[in-house]
Amino acid sequence: MCEPVTDVTTVAAADEAHPNGQSATSPADAVLRPPWWRHPAVVLTVSYLAGAIPFSNLMAVRRRGVDLRGVGSGTVSGTSLYHVAGFGALAVAGLSDIAKGAVGPVLAGRDRPELQAAACAAAVAGHNWSPFLGGAGGRGISPAIGALGATAPAGSAILLGGMTIGRLGGETAIGSLVADAALVPVLARTDGRRGALAGAGVVAVMLAKRLAGNAPVSSTGGARLRSYLNRLVLDRDET
Repeated sequence: MCEPVTDVTTVAAADEAHPNGQSATSPADAVLRPPWWRHPAVVLTVSYLAGAIPFSNLMAVRRRGVDLRGVGSGTVSGTSLYHVAGFGALAVAGLSDIAKGAVGPVLAGRDRPELQAAACAAAVAGHNWSPFLGGAGGRGISPAIGALGATAPAGSAILLGGMTIGRLGGETAIGSLVADAALVPVLARTDGRRGALAGAGVVAVMLAKRLAGNAPVSSTGGARLRSYLNRLVLDRDET
């Protein structure tokens, strides 16, 4: 029988490259590491900082020289911007707020649902408690629409629908609250676990902002409970 022929040059080249006799491709080398910009810490930081850009306030200052923190309830929102600078400014800032919400979830990618959900929550948190506004901010609906658009698009439709119906009925806060309540169960059916996680992330942050309001609750006892209930349902303090 013929002995197998060994390619000496191949063996020599392999030994030269790996003097310890290790294979050319180790298990560690076989695992593809994600680029640095997809590292979880980078994704979450970018999500938060992008969400924190206060487009509504920037537009109000540019168009009318007005800081929205001093207008009405002090919420830096599209509604306040509309009253100050009109529909054109609202449209530009609103589209920008939606777009910034999608940045982090897109970086996270659909292959990492937990990180993508955390990025959704971080974007909304940045909008609601912006370091560029000393911790002030909006209510998070616009960046949530953008974040869910990149994660579970049905969620964007739900939030838009709730806000629109609420506005037509004269209570945007109630319409948005109903949409928040529907978000997780609907997305669990349409997008599975990824959708449910993303929905839960944005809803938790938006409800937290409702309850926190723009100032601490000063009342005590039963009045304190009523104040929080009023914030949860109507998104404002009793007047």
